[in-house]
Amino acid sequence: MKILYRIYQLFIALPIIFVYTVFTALIVVIGCMLGNGHFWGYYPGKWWGCVIVRVLLLPVKVEGRDNIDPNQSYVFVSNHQGAFDIFLIYGFLSRNFKWMMKRQLRQMPFVGIACKYSHQIFVDKRGPRKIKETYDKARETLRGGMSLVVFAEGARSFTGHMGVFKRGAFMLADELQLPVVPLTINGSFNIMPRTRDMHWVTWHPLRLTIHKPIAPIGQGAENVKNAAAVSYKIIMDGLVPEYQGFVQNQDQ
Repeated sequence: MKILYRIYQLFIALPIIFVYTVFTALIVVIGCMLGNGHFWGYYPGKWWGCVIVRVLLLPVKVEGRDNIDPNQSYVFVSNHQGAFDIFLIYGFLSRNFKWMMKRQLRQMPFVGIACKYSHQIFVDKRGPRKIKETYDKARETLRGGMSLVVFAEGARSFTGHMGVFKRGAFMLADELQLPVVPLTINGSFNIMPRTRDMHWVTWHPLRLTIHKPIAPIGQGAENVKNAAAVSYKIIMDGLVPEYQGFVQNQDQ
């Protein structure tokens, strides 16, 4: 079955994914240039995520969609097991949002320019001024009623386990007094771990768990600390036993 799945990937799935990625990037750029960035900056990407997962025949289970209010803005924080986290969240969270992502992703062919035109937020750490610009844009996005998705570790795991959570997302939620929604991703590391980028996809089910929002308990350092600690525990507890437990990530 492994050989058949690889033949399928090479001759059917990969050409479809390539063509659809180029098509999606063009649609996003043109749509956002014409206007209504909220629509064109989200829905083509959502369909792109769904298509990639479905074309690769990966089963998906989503739990907890009823935990979120469609009329409320949130800061979603997630563990980061691998590249397929992006397709899973984009395709199956079913919530309009913007990403906070590494600035290096701006250089990715097709994807980078689509992210630029759809006003995703590139995290730039090249000095205090750049960091301030990043958080000013994120703050403006949230104040406009949009939600934000952040991989709180800031880097993909090398082992499938969780590393340290960075405070930026929780500080934004605290400043604007927004609920934080933890997301647990299972299966992405098994499909394509960081150590096997651009290799064969391994068939494995994906699961996205949308946990209950964590409401602010006040404003300030104590609220930031509480939101980060509670989110970390909830996300960790949602992982399959194989990947529970802290493992230091040298890329953080």
